[in-house]
Amino acid sequence: MSKLLFYLRTDTFRKNLIGAIIAIFVLFLLIYFGLKIYTKHGDALEVPILKGLHIEDAKRTLDRAGLEYTIDSVYQMDAKPGLVIEQDPEASALVKSGRTIYLTIITQIAPEIAFPDIIDKTFIEASAIIKNHSLKIGDTVYVSDIARDVVLDAKFAGQPIKAGRMISKGSNITLVLGNGRGANEVEIPMVLNLTLAEAKFALQGLGLKIGNITGNISDTATARIIAQFPDTSAHIIGIGTPIDLTLSND
Repeated sequence: MSKLLFYLRTDTFRKNLIGAIIAIFVLFLLIYFGLKIYTKHGDALEVPILKGLHIEDAKRTLDRAGLEYTIDSVYQMDAKPGLVIEQDPEASALVKSGRTIYLTIITQIAPEIAFPDIIDKTFIEASAIIKNHSLKIGDTVYVSDIARDVVLDAKFAGQPIKAGRMISKGSNITLVLGNGRGANEVEIPMVLNLTLAEAKFALQGLGLKIGNITGNISDTATARIIAQFPDTSAHIIGIGTPIDLTLSND
C-alpha cells in the first residue's frame, strides 16, 4: 500500500494521468465530430413533391436536390404510363443529402391474368367478374336464345376465348348474350299506316303472314292499316303466326 501511495505522488503518475485525460478528450472530440460528419448533422433537405410527375421529371428534380431514388412499378387501367403515384418519404419530409427516395410509377406493360369463367352467368354477374379481373366489356351482341341476358359466349379480338386463357389486363371483351327469345320467335312489327302491300312485305320478311283483313275498304291499293292484332304490346310472337289487319280508305 505504501508503494502505491508513493507512486501516486510521483511525476510519472501525474504525466501518465494527464496524458490519459488528454487522450480521452481527443477521442471524444474525434467521435463527436466524426459522427456529425457521417450523419451530415444540420444538412437537412425537404423532399420535393413527386407524385403526379412523369418519372423523367421526377428524376431530374431528385438529381438537382442531390437525392437518390429507387423505382418500382404497378399497372393500372386507364392511367398514364410513367406517372409517379407514390413516394416514400412523403413530400415536405426532412431528409439527409443523398437519401434514397422510393418511387412507384405506372408501367406501360399490362400483366397477364387467366380469363375467368363467365359462361352461363347473367350479364350483371359477368360484368362484376370482368371488372374484378381488371378487364373491360367492349361490346355486347344478342342472339336468339330463351335465356335472356345470360352469357352464351365471350370473344377477344373477334375470336372466342375460353376460361383459363392468359390475357392482358385492360383487354376489351365482347359478350354474346341471349335475347330471351327462342330461335322460332320474332318481335312483333308495327305495321300501322302502311298499305296492304307494304305490310305484307314487312311481315313476310320476319316469317309472319297476313291473317284476316277487315275494315271500310273501297280500294285495297290505297287503303291504310288502322289496326293490327296482335299489336306490339305482345312483343314476341312465333314465326308463321298470322297478323289480323283492319284497313280503311278514310
